[in-house]
Amino acid sequence: MMTPKDFLEFAKKNNAKMIDLKFTDLLGTWQHCSYPVETWDEETFKDGLGFDGSSIRGWQGIHVSDMLAVPDPDTAVIDPFFKEPTVSVIANIVDPITKEDYTRDPRHVARKGAAYLKETGIADTCHIGPEPEFFIFDEVRYEQNQYTGMYRIDSVEGAWNTARFEEPNLGYKPSFKGGYFPVSPTDTYHDLRGEMVKEMWKVGILVEAHHHEVATAGQAEIDMVFADLLKMADQFMWYKYIVKNVAKRNGKTVTFMPKPLFEDNGSGMHTHFSLWKGDKPLFADSGYAGLSDIGLYSIGGILKHAPAILAFAAPTTNSYRRLVPGFEAPVNLVMSKRNRSAGVRIPMYSENPKTKRLEFRCPDPTCNGYLAWTAMLMAAIDGIQNKIDPGEPLDRDIYEMTPEELDKYPKTPGSLAEAVDALEKDHKFLTAGNVFTDDLVEMWIKWKREEELGPLALRPHPYEFHLYYDS
Repeated sequence: MMTPKDFLEFAKKNNAKMIDLKFTDLLGTWQHCSYPVETWDEETFKDGLGFDGSSIRGWQGIHVSDMLAVPDPDTAVIDPFFKEPTVSVIANIVDPITKEDYTRDPRHVARKGAAYLKETGIADTCHIGPEPEFFIFDEVRYEQNQYTGMYRIDSVEGAWNTARFEEPNLGYKPSFKGGYFPVSPTDTYHDLRGEMVKEMWKVGILVEAHHHEVATAGQAEIDMVFADLLKMADQFMWYKYIVKNVAKRNGKTVTFMPKPLFEDNGSGMHTHFSLWKGDKPLFADSGYAGLSDIGLYSIGGILKHAPAILAFAAPTTNSYRRLVPGFEAPVNLVMSKRNRSAGVRIPMYSENPKTKRLEFRCPDPTCNGYLAWTAMLMAAIDGIQNKIDPGEPLDRDIYEMTPEELDKYPKTPGSLAEAVDALEKDHKFLTAGNVFTDDLVEMWIKWKREEELGPLALRPHPYEFHLYYDS
């Protein structure tokens, strides 16, 4: 653990001129402010630094805007993207009057979730291993106003560019749904992904693998080695920051939107999840797919509460362009050993008890990891405490099943509105132990309805002109 004194020595050792303070807003975006090193001392880590909470999405009203950001010295690293040596540190948010941790600070929610898990006596640690996917584009243009609504993306890898004049065009464009694991020259982004991995190493992120993904136009995946929930949520913020900034300095742009391309695979974030007590994994035994009762009950809880979880884990209207049948999307809220259309898959690559885990396949990388993964944890705890049966597995090929056979399995919500409605009806499991608070859940629902669902419903869609203009 790094102390405030260690932090200041670390800054001096690295000849840092500035300190960059970062924190995560309600929706999962980093905010930051930079300070000359000499303006900080050990008391800064106790007193915090003031900022305007009313300017942060989903936080304070204008009449109670003052907030404190209290740096966590243990998160210190050298930021890889500033010209001058800069120490980056992540902050926790505190009310300046009560000195209590702020209920809508996502990092505080994750910290409470980890503490609550220990309090239950079920386990000591929740391990998270996400597989975020993203697209690397060469250009993106979009506009929305009273008389125009459009977007246009382009990629040197786009399947639609096989006939483009490129002086010369050499072909080698991954086809639609043809981008999984090709070598170069079809995979043109190996070195760029490698550069992203190198920057991740610099901030302490362990990477398991990187590769091209299924879709055309530069879809990629970089997998991080599993870590405890809070550490992984911190790392996920670094992950997005690094991927976007490495792309930018190479003249590229990255999006974590789940479905930027029509009729090709979207970007998900399959999340591997396990519980441990000390050095003992709790999910391995002789049940279905080699799972223990705790593992099966965890799946039962996650499947039961999945529609509500997805209000956090698949939190955008675009998320539900991905969660549709036909694109390897996990739309069936069932478990399976190997079926990738199941909401929860149990990987079968190894018989080692330490690798036994569940994989929740519905989340996507637009989510706030602090909230989404803590919601998963709370659902798993509820499943264990109430011995929730996960139901019969779905181990058949869904493309060989009749619609009537598939109808008996519950499905993911069909829209963000449905997921938000599910959260409104089912969130008591989240507020156990005061991990999520009612005011956070209420603000999340309010924001999604008023700032995203409502405005989107008012706007004409370009395809409506195709359908109705000449009616």
